[in-house]
Amino acid sequence: MLFHLLYPLAEQYPVFNVFRYITFRAAGAVVTAVLLSMWLGPRFIRMLRRLSIGQNIRDVGPERHQVKAGTPTMGGLLILFSVLVPTLLWANLANPFIWLAIGVMTGFGAIGFLDDYLKIRRQQNEGLSVRLKLILQILVAVMAGIAVLSLPESYGFEGTIAFPFFKRAVYNLGLFYVPFMAVVLVGSSNAVNLTDGLDGLAIGATLVAAATYVIFTYVAGNSVVAGYLQVPYVQGVGEVAVFCGALVGSSLGFLWFNSHPAEVFMGDVGSLAIGGAIGMVAVLSKQEVVLLLVGGLFVMEAMSVIIQVGFFKATGGRRVFRMAPLHHHFELSGWAEPKIIVRFWILSILFALIGLSTLKLR
Repeated sequence: MLFHLLYPLAEQYPVFNVFRYITFRAAGAVVTAVLLSMWLGPRFIRMLRRLSIGQNIRDVGPERHQVKAGTPTMGGLLILFSVLVPTLLWANLANPFIWLAIGVMTGFGAIGFLDDYLKIRRQQNEGLSVRLKLILQILVAVMAGIAVLSLPESYGFEGTIAFPFFKRAVYNLGLFYVPFMAVVLVGSSNAVNLTDGLDGLAIGATLVAAATYVIFTYVAGNSVVAGYLQVPYVQGVGEVAVFCGALVGSSLGFLWFNSHPAEVFMGDVGSLAIGGAIGMVAVLSKQEVVLLLVGGLFVMEAMSVIIQVGFFKATGGRRVFRMAPLHHHFELSGWAEPKIIVRFWILSILFALIGLSTLKLR
């Protein structure tokens, strides 16, 4: 909105020429999102308490988590609002990639909202069935995939995947790119959801991943830089850096209230939405495979659940970990919650740095 209102004034007032730069508007989105979430946070938390929207804690989880029962949840609505408003203010709204990112985040957020609503209404930790939730996620992902492949050829977006560390390892999947994209979006969304088990853990890792994709989207949308680094160039996708900036700022602001001991939880409305958003950003920047590195912490958490369940069924009740996801294993091993959170944040930063190294190591 600000881009469309103020940039045209650059002909009369050169100072407004700064609005042409994605870097300036991405920084503006970060600051706006931080201030907005910090300002709204206390008011939003009071509203959740007044409406008795509190977290139900599973009996099968670590006993120390029982003290968190009743903590306001569905804080993901604050995250979504703090991403949407700065994006609409600072981004070029004529760019279809912005609307695709917003659409996926909102779609997955709606699924999470329904799941959270059912949990609160039933006063238990069971919302949508796993099967129905997965079907709805796939539906949103497939619609996004069709929309992406329907973009005009002028944007240069193709159903290809590129592999990190290799210059010419690019493969065109054609229509099979839609199911591949669905795997990326659904996998990313659920991986973030599984990571959201300790105060500030998921949102801190999200902040790191979003900041990393600010760089990836900017590079992919700049023909000169993309050519130099030999990464796929997608015309116009650099604008998504503004969306990523808003996600960085929103994550930073939400972390203020979600840090240990948390005043509010994001709920599925937050974790599913930001997971889907990160997956979509990875798709748009043609860095889908690199997401396995950048989101390495999320992958670890998701794989720990898959390994635990698979081993349990294969051996008739034996376990690899004390409890899955992985952060619960370390809790039951005696690690203090803040120590687990900070160490996992450190891992997320290391994974992000490895992901960024793929830009040069080819």
